[in-house]
Amino acid sequence: MNSESMRIRPFQDNDKTAVADLWREVFPNNPPWNIPEKDIERKLKIQPEMFLVAETDSRVIGTAMAGFDGHRGWVYYVAVSPEHRRKGVGEALMKQVESELIKKGCTKLNLQVRSSNTGVVEFYKKLGYNIEDHISMGKHLSDS
Repeated sequence: MNSESMRIRPFQDNDKTAVADLWREVFPNNPPWNIPEKDIERKLKIQPEMFLVAETDSRVIGTAMAGFDGHRGWVYYVAVSPEHRRKGVGEALMKQVESELIKKGCTKLNLQVRSSNTGVVEFYKKLGYNIEDHISMGKHLSDS
């Protein structure tokens, strides 16, 4: 695939099924509270312009969901369909996310990767990201 046949654009309502299917394929071990349709709906309420899809031939092949709270940027759900990996889709999505966050005044972008996902860690290292000495903590505030 050449870069001209792929385009990155904001999520559109008619992408919902394709994005949910992609996430289920790419993240088969996601915890049960990560329900793609609910995560999509939540994102569309806050900074929906930061929800990007990569497409080729009108087919969703990748996603990136980002946000900026005025202090730090975060990126989630960077996903590329298996048949389109290692073709520059993930890198293009991340460059677009970075560009959009810079426009908002963001100076640092954070992301989390499961420690068992060594291939993805190497992908981000190649893009200039570093492993930082932090402890990730979380708390579920609701089931929805």
